[in-house]
Amino acid sequence: MAETYKRKLANYFKKNLKKGYTSDSLKWALINQGYSKAAIERALEIVNKELAEKAPILKEKPVIKYEIIDENDNPIIIKKSFLKRVFGF
Repeated sequence: MAETYKRKLANYFKKNLKKGYTSDSLKWALINQGYSKAAIERALEIVNKELAEKAPILKEKPVIKYEIIDENDNPIIIKKSFLKRVFGF
């Protein structure tokens, strides 16, 4: 009985998280409806574990690129000095 109770709460969390609700708002809505805080926390842990297993693993780090733009939206190219090019300062 307790497993089906937690599973129902977990399914409720999954369904509403996909709709865009936050876990905190769902948690407080259930608490206000009379559900126990411990059961809600356990169901939320189950959902977080299941969602973490489905999340894709990033294999490469993102590359951050930036450029300096003047007032006419033209990129400004900064040339390195001879010493910076040779010694990498």
